[in-house]
Parts: sequence; structure tokens; C-alpha cells
Amino acid sequence: MATLSGRGTAETFRFIKKQAHRLSVARLCQRLGVSRSGYYDWLKRPPSAHEQQDAVLLMHIRRVFKASSERYGSPKIYQVLRSEGIVISRKRVARLMRENGLKARVERVYKRLNKLRAELKVLPNHRLQTPKPTGPNQQWSSDVTYIRHGRRHVFLAVIVDLWSRKIIGWALHEKLNAELSVAALYKALKQRKPKPGLLLHTDRGVEFRAQAMQVWLNKFGIRHSMNRPGQCTDNAEVESFFKTLKSELIYENYFPTVAALREQISGYIRNFYNKVRLHSSLNYVSPIQFEHAA
Repeated sequence: MATLSGRGTAETFRFIKKQAHRLSVARLCQRLGVSRSGYYDWLKRPPSAHEQQDAVLLMHIRRVFKASSERYGSPKIYQVLRSEGIVISRKRVARLMRENGLKARVERVYKRLNKLRAELKVLPNHRLQTPKPTGPNQQWSSDVTYIRHGRRHVFLAVIVDLWSRKIIGWALHEKLNAELSVAALYKALKQRKPKPGLLLHTDRGVEFRAQAMQVWLNKFGIRHSMNRPGQCTDNAEVESFFKTLKSELIYENYFPTVAALREQISGYIRNFYNKVRLHSSLNYVSPIQFEHAA
């Protein structure tokens, strides 16, 4: 059960009122160190001016929270209310949201992801001890990024051949899960048909550590390598692609639908990035030119 250490008696009584359907009032009062008579006296008294103001402010908070599709936490709701001329402190917004169980959807998602991450296996970074690739299909790298589309995010997974920097597999989904990473891997496997022993480097995301992903890696004899904790530069090649894609395509265009976004990403990768775009790391040729010249 949540604790109320350091909080006022009125807030303790409010907490008891909200939890009374789970535990008896007597037990709650005993555990929280307040008297039952005091609690019932508090229930009978008329709401104070402060509590009446809380009720009005809560109405505004719920309105903004609902308008954000439950995505905004207290900092953003505070900023919206302030822009509307509503006088309220950041702490008061946080308290009213906490007392009324208003938690941002993103916060709930990250809590579930963090719990899942703790349960899934983490692998070392094998790239550190592996020589740089000298040919195709020796080392691949994969990662996921999010792309803002309207009022929501979609997720893009790509796979890069680290020898030529060619994008050999990608997938765009509206959910961040193992299905996304597996779809990108499937495209890469279908296109390249690598021999067993290939090294695939990824970050530590649950979409790469999930059982569905591991089944595919084991099936094709792929050795899995992961970023060191807090070292996103371990996957610098994919991060560089994401930065380039967003600056050259995503931020410069409008995509009315996810299907339109998917079509444009496909054209960018197939017709420009792999075929035409020069890479300084490849002595200023494109990935396809580099592979053909080898």
C-alpha cells in the first residue's frame, strides 16, 4: 500500500476515503496513525475554500489530461493551464493528479517496459572483440526510433550491413514490440540469405530481447550482441542513419497517413540512401556502389 509519510492529516484522510473500498476504515486509520473519529468528523464537515478550489482545478486538470489522450504528465498539464491563465503551482498539479490516479499513458508504458527489461536476458557487446567486417553479411546492426505522426508516434526498425552501410531490412509499425524487430530482420534475411555465424548488434530494448526475436536468431545461427549500459554510441551507424533520415525526409515533409509515410521511407531507402547518397566512411560512394566495386 502507498505510504503517506510527511503528508498532512487532510491528505491522509483523502487517501483513506479513496482506499476505503479496498481495506476497512479502521485498519487504514490504524496503519496511517490517525483516529477514526477524526476521519469521520472530516467527512462530515463542509469542504474548505482550499478544497473547493482543488475541485475546480481538478476539473481543469481532467480536461487537459483527456484532451492529451492521457499522454500528459503533471509538468505538461501545468504548462497548459498556465498558458490558459489558470493560477496553479506545479506541485499542486502533481498532487491532484496523484491523489486522483491520473497517470500519463507514456509513464505506464515505460514502467511496464522497465519491468519487462529486468526479466529478459542481456547479452554483452561482442562487437568490441570482433574485427571490423571485410565483406557483406558478417556484421549487421539494428535499432528502433520513433517518428511523430499527428498526435501519436510510429516506430521504425532498420537493419544495416556494417560493411557497406546498406539498409537491408526495415519495418514501420504503430506499436513498439518484437513483431516490429522481427519484421525488419525477416526482410534482411530474405534479401541477403546470410550464412550461420553472422553477428547482429542491437540495443537492449525489449523488442530485441523478446523470445520471438531470439527464436529467429537461433534458427539462422545468428550471434546476438548488445550495447553496453548507457552507451548508445555502440550503435552509432544506425543512429547516424536515423538522424539523416529525419533531417532529409521526415522533418521536411508532411505525411497525411501512416501508409504515405511508409511509402516515402521505402522510396528514400531504396532509391536514394542505398543507391545514390554518398558516405564519407565509404570514400564518398553509395552503399550499392561500394558493394558492386568490392
